[in-house]
Amino acid sequence: MKQRKLEMLLEEVEGFSSPELELEQYQTPSLLAAEILHFAYMQGDLDESVQDLGCGTGILAIGAKLLGARRVVGYDTDPKALEVARKNAEKLGVEVEFVCSDITEVSGHVKTTLMNPPFGSRVKGRDRPFLSSALRTSEVIYSIHNRGSLAFIQKFIKPAVITHSYVAKFPLKRTFDFHQKEREIIKVEIYRVAVHE
Repeated sequence: MKQRKLEMLLEEVEGFSSPELELEQYQTPSLLAAEILHFAYMQGDLDESVQDLGCGTGILAIGAKLLGARRVVGYDTDPKALEVARKNAEKLGVEVEFVCSDITEVSGHVKTTLMNPPFGSRVKGRDRPFLSSALRTSEVIYSIHNRGSLAFIQKFIKPAVITHSYVAKFPLKRTFDFHQKEREIIKVEIYRVAVHE
């Protein structure tokens, strides 16, 4: 499937009905989701088992399944978001298992983790439990972080290594009261992490 076709399908994914500020619930834009998913697909990382940590309304999990992942599980602590995620998967005709769970309690093992964790802009270090769980349960990780996180990520994930990283645009729609603009584009960094080289 071409990246543009995937993006068009992912545009159908419904966002958060009432996003939680403390959970930093921002919908991953379909363009960015399609870009990351296509990149992971081209690396051969979406052929087996995939998990989406902090899946929200399911865009990355659903995209992985659309690209042929054998088994996909999405984890989130917000039951309302998971309800939307289930509806989104049904709408797009894919089978994804969605589990209401704290990220620290995720167990088992998958080949690939996809995630757009909280950036820690509200509560510092909010992304750490996501990274820890991904490192513990998967072989490869694709993760979105605030621009300028490279040194921190490299240190935090040791002995795992970043094999690829690039800067991308994250169009942020006005979600919360304190947002000044209708739409703001922030720069983020996408990392591919190999847990065991």
